[in-house]
Amino acid sequence: MTHIELRGVQKWFGAVQVIKNLNLTIEDGEFIVMLGQSGCGKTTTLRAVAGLETIDEGDILIDGKPVQHLKCSARDIAMVFQSFSLYPHMTVYENIAFPLRATGMGKAGIDEAVRSIAKVLRITELLDRKPSALSGGDMQRVAIGRALVRHPKAMLMDEPIGALDAKLREEMRAEIKRLHVKQGSTTIYVTHDQVEAMSLADRIVIMHEGVLQQVGAPEEVYQRPQNLFVAQFVGSPVMNVSPAIVRSEGDDVSVAIDATVPGFAFPRELLGKLNGHAGNGALKLGIRPEAVLVSRDAQPGYVPVVAHIIEPLGSHDIVDLKVGGEILRARTPSGFVPRAGDAVHVRLDPSQAHFFDQSSGESLGVRL
Repeated sequence: MTHIELRGVQKWFGAVQVIKNLNLTIEDGEFIVMLGQSGCGKTTTLRAVAGLETIDEGDILIDGKPVQHLKCSARDIAMVFQSFSLYPHMTVYENIAFPLRATGMGKAGIDEAVRSIAKVLRITELLDRKPSALSGGDMQRVAIGRALVRHPKAMLMDEPIGALDAKLREEMRAEIKRLHVKQGSTTIYVTHDQVEAMSLADRIVIMHEGVLQQVGAPEEVYQRPQNLFVAQFVGSPVMNVSPAIVRSEGDDVSVAIDATVPGFAFPRELLGKLNGHAGNGALKLGIRPEAVLVSRDAQPGYVPVVAHIIEPLGSHDIVDLKVGGEILRARTPSGFVPRAGDAVHVRLDPSQAHFFDQSSGESLGVRL
């Protein structure tokens, strides 16, 4: 059992506070991904858990015991970095065996442990090679094997596949997921790549400027972002965010994103759920590209717009639609909108709409 908890953790580098009152609980066997822009504090947090950085305030607990005053060697934590950091003069076998030899383990025990982890990582045939003879993906497997071979309490990974090309990154994502399912070790993984976060995590921890923004399962942070930062950081393409002008006309309610064009039809119950937040300039509307529904023909409830830019992506297109002075990005079937400048018609799926407070950026939690 390995349970990690951060309580009120704070960290300064000089006058700059890089971690601000961070509270986080990581359960045994959980795969946590810390996601955020460069400089948001995610790597500093990881290094603090490992013992490579001190903290200025708060507690770091592993299995209920404070460890913030212990050296990294006393925490029984393994870490994998973006750079492979293998010993070039050693074979793969010797690189993996190195941390076991440092503990004084016998030769037979080392051999069994190395060959066991090599089998799990599918690198048995590479054990006699030097790092210079390996691909980037194989070198990262060796680095992971060296970290896992001594069965640490937790595995920490700092952008471990960031230096690989796109194809290798995809392969290594699947490999890391498979390895976690097989080993079941508590894992904290740092990345700025939201595709990695969505595909690997049991829960995603999103940080911005040293502040924890949201913690949740991938589908939760995607479908129910707590604020504008999360809404526009998670998802590719990012969520459309525009001013929301809510109009009530008799039995109908519409939401316009530009005062000069017709609004999009919404259920009447929206007014009640907004609970007085519907004043002009008080709201932002968030809508994912897949919830922007495009028709080539005029239909009831659809608003006429013009295709501005089309990005063909093979399996689908991303189409920028000009709505007054605003742009809505829509995901359409490949070739559905043939050319930029074509007139099309659009409506929004009200069940996938999000409303945010203009000043605070916080979600109003309105779902229809």
